[in-house]
Amino acid sequence: MNTQQVRSSRLTAVLVVLGTRPEAIKLAPVITELRRHPDVTTRVCVTGQHREMVQPILELFDVRPDIDLALMTPDQRLSSLTAAALTRLEEVVASTAPNWVVLQGDTTSAMSAALAAFYRQVPVAHVEAGLRTHDLARPFPEEGNRRIAGALATVHFAPTELARHNLLREGADDSAIYVTGNTVVDALLTVGSLPEDRSGGPLACLPTNRRIVLVTAHRRESFGPGLRDICHAVREIVNVLPDVQCVYPVHLNPNVQERARAILAGHERISLIPPLDYVSLVHLIRRATLILTDSGGLQEEAPTFGKPVLVLRELTERPEAVQAGCARIVGTDRRVIVSAALELLTDRSAYDRMTQIANPFGDGHASERIVRVLRGWPVVSASPRGADSMVHEASLSAVS
Repeated sequence: MNTQQVRSSRLTAVLVVLGTRPEAIKLAPVITELRRHPDVTTRVCVTGQHREMVQPILELFDVRPDIDLALMTPDQRLSSLTAAALTRLEEVVASTAPNWVVLQGDTTSAMSAALAAFYRQVPVAHVEAGLRTHDLARPFPEEGNRRIAGALATVHFAPTELARHNLLREGADDSAIYVTGNTVVDALLTVGSLPEDRSGGPLACLPTNRRIVLVTAHRRESFGPGLRDICHAVREIVNVLPDVQCVYPVHLNPNVQERARAILAGHERISLIPPLDYVSLVHLIRRATLILTDSGGLQEEAPTFGKPVLVLRELTERPEAVQAGCARIVGTDRRVIVSAALELLTDRSAYDRMTQIANPFGDGHASERIVRVLRGWPVVSASPRGADSMVHEASLSAVS
C-alpha cells in the first residue's frame, strides 16, 4: 500500500444503504453507533424498496435519511428494480465519495449497493454476512443476493461462527471476517425495553384470555400451494384448540393478501391484521405462546424471549436456532405444521424443551463491534486503485 494514500486523521466517511424493513431494523443500531463518534461522517441512503414499512423504523430509531431514491413502482419486476437500484446507487457512491459502503443481508438493495460500490472501487462492509441455505432457489432471490454481496465485500460481519465457516468455505480471507453477533438483537433489546400500551394501538383488539399463536408468511417461494397449505394449517390449529387465537399480520403483497383472506377471513379466533410497527411486533412476540414463520428476523428474535419457532420453510439460512433446539423446520406441508404445533401447544415438556435456551444469535453488542472494526481499519483517499489499495491493519485483532 502507498502510505501517502492513508490520511493522517482517522476520519471515516460511511454510506449506509438500506431498502427494506429488516434492513432498517438491523442497520439502525449500527447507524446510531456510528453517529456516536465524531470522527465518522455517516450518510444514510434509502432505496424505497419497502417505503411504507421502513419509515416508521427510521423514526423509531431517530434516523433521518440523507438520500431517498424512491425506486419502487407498481408491479415492478426484479430486473427493473435491480437495474434502477444499481444505476442510482452508483451515482450516489460517486457523488458522496465514502470510504465505506455499509449494507446488510440479502435484499436487492443490498446486492445492488455492493455492486455499485465495487464498480466505484469503494470498500464494502457486509453486515449479517455468511448466511447460506446452499440452494439458490430457496430463498429466492435472497440466496443469490447474499452470495454476490459476499463475493464483493471487503470486510464480512458474520453473526455466528457457522456464518464465518460458510464464508471460509467460499474462500473469504479469515482476517477480513469478524463474528459480531446479529444486530437484530441490539435493536430488539432496545425496543423491548419500551413500555407496552395495551389500551390502544394495533394489539388492543386481541383477546387476553387466549393463547396467541403468531403467524407470518410472505416468502416468494411459498406463493401458491405453499401459502395455501400454511393457511389451511392455521385454520385447523384453531379449530382443534378453542383456547388459541392465531394472529397473522398480513404482508402487503397482493399474492399474500388474497390467499390469506380467502382461507382465513371470518374466523373469530383468527386475527388478520395489517403489518405491525416494530414496537408492536416485539410486544406481540413477548405475548405469543408459539410462532409460525417464514421470516428470518423472527427466527433470530424469538429466542431472546424464549418463544418456540416453527419455521415454515424447507431450508433456513439460520440453522443455529434449529441446532440449539429453539426452532424446528416444518416446511409448508399442512399435516406437518399442524402436528408440530399441536405437540407444542398440548405437551408442556416438549414446549419447555424449546423455551429454555439462550439466543444463539447475539448479546446485544454487535453494532459496537462492527463500528470498532470500521474505525480501526486504515482509511484511504480516493485513488484510481480505490478498494484495491485497502489492506487489513495487522494490529487490529479479531473481535471477540
